[in-house]
Amino acid sequence: MSDERLEHLAKAAGLSIDWIDADGRDQRVQPQVLRAVLAGLGLSAETEEDIEQSLEKLHLGHQAADLPPLITADQGVPLSLEDFFDAHTPYQLQLEEGSRQTGELDAHARLAAIDVPGYHQLQIAGQQLTLAVAPPACPSVEDIAGQSAWGITVQLYSLRRPGDGGLGDTLALEALTRSAAAQGAAALGISPLHAMFVGRGDQYSPYSPSSRLFYNVLHAAPGAILGEEPLRLAIEACGLEAQLRQLEALDLIDWAAVTETRQCLLRTLYEHFMTGGNALQQDFASFREAGGEALENHCRFEALHATLLDENGYSQHWRQWPEQYRAPENPAVQRFAEENADEVSFYAFCQWLIARGLERAQAAARGAGMAIGLISDLAVGADGGGSQAWSRQDEVLAALSVGAPPDILNRNGQSWGIAAFSPWGLKAHGYRAFIEMLRANLAHAGGMRIDHVMGLMRLWVTPVGAGPEHGAYLNYPFDDLLRLLTLEAWRHNAVILGEDLGTVPEGLREKLISRRILGMRVLLFEHDGKACFRPASEWSADALATTTTHDLPTLRGWWGGHDIDWRIRVGQNREEDRQQQTEERDRERRGLNAVLRPYATESPEELLDPMSAVQASACFIGQTPAPLALLPMEDVLALEEQPNMPGIVDAHPNWRRRYPGDSATLLDQPDSTRRLRCLAEARRRRTRGEEPR
Repeated sequence: MSDERLEHLAKAAGLSIDWIDADGRDQRVQPQVLRAVLAGLGLSAETEEDIEQSLEKLHLGHQAADLPPLITADQGVPLSLEDFFDAHTPYQLQLEEGSRQTGELDAHARLAAIDVPGYHQLQIAGQQLTLAVAPPACPSVEDIAGQSAWGITVQLYSLRRPGDGGLGDTLALEALTRSAAAQGAAALGISPLHAMFVGRGDQYSPYSPSSRLFYNVLHAAPGAILGEEPLRLAIEACGLEAQLRQLEALDLIDWAAVTETRQCLLRTLYEHFMTGGNALQQDFASFREAGGEALENHCRFEALHATLLDENGYSQHWRQWPEQYRAPENPAVQRFAEENADEVSFYAFCQWLIARGLERAQAAARGAGMAIGLISDLAVGADGGGSQAWSRQDEVLAALSVGAPPDILNRNGQSWGIAAFSPWGLKAHGYRAFIEMLRANLAHAGGMRIDHVMGLMRLWVTPVGAGPEHGAYLNYPFDDLLRLLTLEAWRHNAVILGEDLGTVPEGLREKLISRRILGMRVLLFEHDGKACFRPASEWSADALATTTTHDLPTLRGWWGGHDIDWRIRVGQNREEDRQQQTEERDRERRGLNAVLRPYATESPEELLDPMSAVQASACFIGQTPAPLALLPMEDVLALEEQPNMPGIVDAHPNWRRRYPGDSATLLDQPDSTRRLRCLAEARRRRTRGEEPR
């Protein structure tokens, strides 16, 4: 069978057959991989007849959606509608703020330029659609926070406070925002707080959520919302005083135990809240009403997920549920919700607690003087068996898993086990799922980091269960998604950061720059591959600067080769390769030492010790032209251990490490204070054009 029609089908479905890897080498997807990925898209390609039928399916699908429900446009730029309407077709336009305009398309079937950003309603030729008109660019860091902005990034689960019960929460976050603001920070980036699977203490990676529309309720601080007395009574009723103290004392989070204890507390608090005539009940009711269909569906999913267990009593994928519960619009789901109204209400109560806690944390940050405040973190996808995939089935590709081919972050490639949006599903539904996701993650933040921002342009997808080498790039409507992102950032007055590390497609960074979306530059990666590191003055002015990320070694760990030890310990590397890797690290350390020397106090001939290198690196990123410098808490504290080792499940304590101190005073340690002062001073000196000292 000829591969010509197979490749035609793949291109029609939005797959890239040819691509360039992180080393600049040409790559081509093999036919058997194309067939498997196409099958995951619902397009059979095993035979010539299959291919022709799939092409017809695509053709009919495009015909059915000739006029999409939403079209994006740029502020002040005429919009061509020649694919849908004739020249001089009359129209009526209702702007989002309520005013109306009438007119007709010009001789080229273009709609007159719209000068006001927003979601406007266009009536034309008996049809109605939404026009999402985006401003030219997102709000900039400079506009919001000035030219010397800096901040800290934290793993929220790692935060501590007295009485936290073994897991970081929004009250600990509040305390940290005030402390960071007192040091002069403009922003505090936090790890993803997406909703996980309630009751699944074994699934806790913040980048593999059930839904990116809602929050992980385990991070709620009920006492901050309901008062400390109801919380004290709930702890007594559950008999958890001793266990909570034990969990709080651990250096590694016991997610299973934390999940169990938090669930008991939340249920006890809910029962008291609903029967005690609480004055906050009206606020809860208003929150639930404002959450609308999306919140109701999420809470129904949670109740179903906890009820429809398999024969061994374990939760299961929603595709394994009885058929009548597999779609949220099925009347059986409505009946279930009515029969289990109190259970559904409980999950809404939990979301109310965490949402109000995040609202308080952002208010505390801004009230303490942070110009930006919290920067949320948006994961690249969600679990295909989770709430978001169940609620938005036509807009999510549950049969494909997102990952990455081999790149500088992971030479073996990555398979993240999460589902992505369907490009045509998004378009057919007016980008509903994408817009609601942006709004949810900007609701209580002054900025948002987009993990793997390349996913707005293309995603590496593989059939569920296949390795990362059996994948292909699926292309997305990049310009539409960028306009919607820009519009929502403008509406929320939020800065947008895009993690652009790995295999970056041609043209992506240029488009991000044009929209004032900051890329990301990491100290450990800013070299030529031969241990020659880039001086601070040569760093990008269109990307944030940082020392490391949650997936990389801390600077102290890297300087001492601790990550080499870990990779050998977990089996990623061989013991016999240790010497070679150590020698390579020695070369890299000397190279980095050369650019850090001007920011250290020791004599220029010396190799910095690990603590001095951490101090110098904080000063170094502050001196770069980056509009925003973010120092990870792990390097603020000069910790040796990193939060996560990609590709490792049990052999390394991923997402479990806790910080060594109370969040309220964590930054007050002399060494930490000195690093932050050095960073802040370097930022000020850079804006004045002064050299480091």
